[in-house]
Amino acid sequence: MVKKKGLLIVISGPSGAGKGTICKKLVEKHEKINLSVSATTRKPREGEIEGVSYYYKSKSEFENMIDNDEFLEFAKIYENYYGTPKKTIFDEISKGNDVILEIEMQGAMQVKKSYPEAVFVFILPPSLSELKSRIVGRGTETNAQIEMRFNSAYNEIKLVGEYDYFVFNNVVEKSVEDIEKIIMSEKMKVIRYKDEIIDLFEKEILKC
Repeated sequence: MVKKKGLLIVISGPSGAGKGTICKKLVEKHEKINLSVSATTRKPREGEIEGVSYYYKSKSEFENMIDNDEFLEFAKIYENYYGTPKKTIFDEISKGNDVILEIEMQGAMQVKKSYPEAVFVFILPPSLSELKSRIVGRGTETNAQIEMRFNSAYNEIKLVGEYDYFVFNNVVEKSVEDIEKIIMSEKMKVIRYKDEIIDLFEKEILKC
């Protein structure tokens, strides 16, 4: 039999679409699905754990990793760097495990260039009015911030054409099932296993 490889599943979507909840449910439900851990130069906050919350790096360590091409993507946000290390992801994929990378669109497009084999999924809200209700419901932002996030979300949705799949997140459990089907479909694509399939049957024909 052909050994199924692990996948990198890149999940994006506007703020309030429910990406984090979906990713958490997938990881809880499947032992062989892991959530990618980013590296950062910012200081750990209370309760955060090295290797679980982030990989904490000094500025010089992070910049050395950039020079050595060790990131799938990275960005500098205000004074701190954030990035996705290749090694931990590729180590998991080589074991046959899937890795979910929850990331904003700019980072996802960097990943698309550096690792086009990844599967790109865009999470959409049921409607813009529902999205706005979710953002307002958080109760953590001013009216001006809410409007800024809402307008930003609309502009982000316009980038859906850059992704392989879309999922409307109306009911979380249904969205999780949709992504499970996407993963299963991707693992049955001939293009991912063509050489292994041919090699398998070449060995079989020699025995016949």
